[in-house]
Amino acid sequence: MQVLEPSRHADDAQADSRAARPATLHMVCGKIGSGKSTLARQLAAQPGTVLVSEDSWLAGLYPGEMQSVADYVRCSARLKGLMGAHVQALLDAGVSVVLDFPANTLEGRGWARSVFERVGASHRLHFLDVPDEVCKQRLRARNAAGDHPFQASDEQFDLITSYFVAPCAQEGFDVVHHPYVRA
Repeated sequence: MQVLEPSRHADDAQADSRAARPATLHMVCGKIGSGKSTLARQLAAQPGTVLVSEDSWLAGLYPGEMQSVADYVRCSARLKGLMGAHVQALLDAGVSVVLDFPANTLEGRGWARSVFERVGASHRLHFLDVPDEVCKQRLRARNAAGDHPFQASDEQFDLITSYFVAPCAQEGFDVVHHPYVRA
């Protein structure tokens, strides 16, 4: 049996590939119904980019367990504990990632920052600035359509929104502002 050593040229080619196409972590910030997942899918359509959707992972890993905000917090924390290293590996391999996890609090954005900073990837924080009433209208329509893995009431919207913190310059993120435009 012949044992082959890894080629130095393969390592160089991988490094050249990463340098030619630096990976970017795209994060989304916005209230429920603001359009985060819609924007995330659009961003993920770019070549060399993958979508990592918290809602999809939570629905697949914890079916039937997401009955309250406390359930979401518990399950989301477990998922982030696993997903951080996976996203870092993708970024380190030169793959851009759209992280469809709500970056809606200082703590949530801090976790996302730790992901891209550990591998030296660039980042964009997409802030969807949509009025509450528009978000609630969209949420009600989404609930009625039944095409989303989770539903939230107006009361749950209000509770979750009470924790929302819009990004500010002092945080040091590269923010892409997406203001609401009435159709």
